[in-house]
Amino acid sequence: MLEAIILLGAPGSGKGTLAKDALERRPELIHLSTGNMLREALANETPVGKEAKRFMDAGELVPDQIVMKIVAERLSAGPQNAQYLLDGVPRTDEQAHMLDEYLNEGPRGTVPHVFLLEVDTDLIVARIAGRLMCRDCGAVFHISNMPPRVEGVCDLCGGELYHRDDDTRETVLNRLDVYNKQTAGLIDYYEQRGVLRRVDGVDRQKAVDAMLAYLQSA
Repeated sequence: MLEAIILLGAPGSGKGTLAKDALERRPELIHLSTGNMLREALANETPVGKEAKRFMDAGELVPDQIVMKIVAERLSAGPQNAQYLLDGVPRTDEQAHMLDEYLNEGPRGTVPHVFLLEVDTDLIVARIAGRLMCRDCGAVFHISNMPPRVEGVCDLCGGELYHRDDDTRETVLNRLDVYNKQTAGLIDYYEQRGVLRRVDGVDRQKAVDAMLAYLQSA
């Protein structure tokens, strides 16, 4: 059976970086990012990708059912005895229940660990407000934490770095408010099942160490 290991964390908490570092040390993990899965479904013009495109073209959120169809499609296509690191899903109570329904059928798999990356709000705001992105390759830098070698220029491809208009304190606080409202039920749900693992996300290395220690003890 497959194992669905879930990463929860607010925008700017470092989920993507944590996943990257964990994969470097445990390459057998299969990282599934909601954003990447959506982009792949759109690029491949799968039936469910076309469904998602209708909502995205209209500027609407992709419904939970379609998101979970894409997740189920990807899980079904991969090895069935692997550990999957889910980043960005589930986001809502409904998505969590739909994931359980998929895994329980057969059964296909389990959710042995849910890692909640905890970071102070002020630190999240500082991380996002100082973020720089490359217009060409999408690489991410930071004004103070990870500055480029040449100001305004991407180290990887030489593209122009820019600061997103929505990476402001006010916008970040609004996004955190939405996240907290969405995730409160998820935290309770997985905590009651005894699979929630709270991880201090301030120190990236310690966060990865803690997560891998849980996985290795399973």
